[in-house]
Amino acid sequence: MGIVTPFPGGARPSQVGFERLELNRILDLYGRMVAAGHWRDYAIDLGRDAAVFSAFRRTAERPEFRIEKRPALRQRQGMWALVGEAGQVVRRGHELGPVLAPVERRLMKLVEE
Repeated sequence: MGIVTPFPGGARPSQVGFERLELNRILDLYGRMVAAGHWRDYAIDLGRDAAVFSAFRRTAERPEFRIEKRPALRQRQGMWALVGEAGQVVRRGHELGPVLAPVERRLMKLVEE
């Protein structure tokens, strides 16, 4: 009864996900952008290599911004990336706060108008 037998075929690759504090920070920004009337929908994609949070102006469009977490890049460029609508990397870094700064600046401009 106490014997654990592994599944044949090897171990399944792990899935990359957001930690609670990271997701809280991202969803807080998303909520503020929704309140400003700029974003209306989001999607979360959890894969083997990356976890991606996509924010949409409208559901049928491409995401305006994607926040990507790629742990494989932790020691190089940083595991966080902010990717724009056309696929260009807007900001990359080791911490989430500075990576989200361009979107938060845009939020300040939206509130001022």
